[in-house]
Amino acid sequence: MNTTHRGHETQIEADPALPTILIAREFDAPPERVFRAYTDPDLLVRWLGPRRMTMRIDVHEARTGGSYRYVHREDDGTEYGFRGVFHEVRPDERIVQTFAYDGFPDGVSLETTLFEDLGGRTRVTTTSLMASLDARDAMIRSGMRRGATEGHERLDELLGGGPSKNPGSRSETEGLSS
Repeated sequence: MNTTHRGHETQIEADPALPTILIAREFDAPPERVFRAYTDPDLLVRWLGPRRMTMRIDVHEARTGGSYRYVHREDDGTEYGFRGVFHEVRPDERIVQTFAYDGFPDGVSLETTLFEDLGGRTRVTTTSLMASLDARDAMIRSGMRRGATEGHERLDELLGGGPSKNPGSRSETEGLSS
């Protein structure tokens, strides 16, 4: 039986006429805690991406003008690198960044993530703009739906103090208190 509140399901929409993907999810935590999970590399590595992969962060300067690069790794050693530049970081409100997959370096997208205060809860909405409908459709076929959904589930666990799904000695909520 699925008792998940509708707002706690990751919603992913692709506009048929525009090269965009909209991803939205609500979290039972205030914007400052959710924003911190998006910008603190020690927290980000604990939730971003599919459960089956581990994550290494090479650089993560979550500030206007900063950059990032991280790698997801399969158990068999296969790696997938991602990189981008932060164009705007407005604490607890908004992040605007580019996003590129090393395997498709010409496929840079522009992402805007908004953190909406719902009175102790937060709605996170990310809109990704790609260069074309084909690029958008390739992104969807790449498995991003599973990665986004599982990442949001892991973030929910991190914010709520649920059981750890990741190896490590720290508790899931260490360093994330208000």
